[in-house]
Amino acid sequence: MPYAFFDLKGLHALHLDSNRLTCINEDHFKGLINLRHLILSNNQLNYISPGSLDDFIETLEDLDLSYNNLVNIPWDTIGKLSNVNTISLDHNLIEFVPEGIFSNLHKLARLDMTSNKLKKIPPDPLFSRIPVYAKSKGSPLSSLVLSFGGNPLHCNCELVWLRRLTREDDLETCASPLELMGKYFWSIKEGEFVCEPPMITHRTPKLVVMEGQSVSLKCKAVGDPDPYVRWISPEGKLVSNTSRTISYENGTLDILTTTLTEKGTFTCIASNAAGESTAPVELVVNPYPHLANSTNCEKDAESGPSDILISAKSSFPNETKAQQEKKVVVAELTSSSALIQWPSQHHIPGIRMYQIQYNSSSDDILVYRMIPAISKSFFLTDLVAGREYDLCVLAVYDDGLTSLTATKVIGCVQFTTQEEYKQCRSLHAQFLGGTMIIIIGGIIVASVLVFIFILLMKYKVYNNHHKNKNTKVNNVCSQTNGSQSGSMAHSASKLTERRESLHQECSGTSIKGKTVVDLDCERVTLTDTTFLTTEALSQ
Repeated sequence: MPYAFFDLKGLHALHLDSNRLTCINEDHFKGLINLRHLILSNNQLNYISPGSLDDFIETLEDLDLSYNNLVNIPWDTIGKLSNVNTISLDHNLIEFVPEGIFSNLHKLARLDMTSNKLKKIPPDPLFSRIPVYAKSKGSPLSSLVLSFGGNPLHCNCELVWLRRLTREDDLETCASPLELMGKYFWSIKEGEFVCEPPMITHRTPKLVVMEGQSVSLKCKAVGDPDPYVRWISPEGKLVSNTSRTISYENGTLDILTTTLTEKGTFTCIASNAAGESTAPVELVVNPYPHLANSTNCEKDAESGPSDILISAKSSFPNETKAQQEKKVVVAELTSSSALIQWPSQHHIPGIRMYQIQYNSSSDDILVYRMIPAISKSFFLTDLVAGREYDLCVLAVYDDGLTSLTATKVIGCVQFTTQEEYKQCRSLHAQFLGGTMIIIIGGIIVASVLVFIFILLMKYKVYNNHHKNKNTKVNNVCSQTNGSQSGSMAHSASKLTERRESLHQECSGTSIKGKTVVDLDCERVTLTDTTFLTTEALSQ
């Protein structure tokens, strides 16, 4: 029950052993400012709040947490028990003890960690300052009785420091490695406590990803003790866990959103007490095409330097960065504008106005804006895309003591405007426009060809019609100065001459005294000849 002992400020000893307690919360022991002995053994505890011992952290002399189900101990709280003499942590499920956690417990005389799941006990300056014994019987007052039997100790080079301590022989045994399993800890020679340097057995081959995609880099190593794997970025910095990168204990590095800064060679480093091993992992990040209407577009060239450079926050040394950034926020942000908001300042009397000072990291001019006192926000415009800005908001008010105008920093904030890219024409629109131009051009060309063909056909039909019309004209030959007398022999001879004359006229040659009107030589028939002969005879 919370605050159950709040009124027992003079209580020195509290025994809650052999109950069914499962957890100790921060307010369970509030008020026990003089407590010296806290016995919580033989319960079912699995959680102890780090602040549950704060009220008696400097007076506690005896802490018994044995025979519980504790896996995690509030080690930071344990390390502050400066007056403690006895700590009993035996018969729990503890797997890990931080290095150096007991170094400030100068009065510690007994530490019992028997029967847990400890594979190693890290070195501690306390163990080297005073003699360490296994049993309290016969040990000097200035010594430390350390009990760690019943743990599955891994006897390698990490326990050499413990083997070198001068202490009585005890029944601690080794659980691993295989060649030392079951041997008494104190009977093993120091030379047998060995480690194996790490060896990287698997790493991710070269990876090629698109900017913005997630990627997982893997690095697996073996060694004794188990190697600790960490990653170095292409920039030479240690990769830590952030909102974008997660590094796991098994050597896997997840990059949730890749950027161009990750392009290059990551270095996997596996290390343990025996040494370290490294391996490169190459990551190629192709730039993501910034699309406008589904096509690539290069970023607009910067329009020139911004109006600001000197950090506005440098003028206000009395305000910490954390305090400033909490009070002023950027509510909306685009490539050329930002909406700045700040809380009401009713606690500052006589505010005349607000002043905004901001600048960029690309030039050396500080920009000022004066805002009415009733405002709680201001919309900045004409910013440069892709620039980092520092901005501070100040309150201008009347100082009642000096009757002068004074200023007070409300807060500062740092932000970066968004990138801006060209609006490019769509590739689909370009393809469609080209296709339409080709189609229209084809139609025009086809129309012209059809028109020309029609003209040719009309011209040919017209010529044939005119030719046929001329053919229908009778082939009439006229003769002048013809003779009215002669014999049949003369007529026959004259007929022969007429034929020759007719043949010459058809060939385009005129004969003196004869005229041929539209005569078609090829169409002269026997009838025509007969007609000419008869006419000649009649003359």
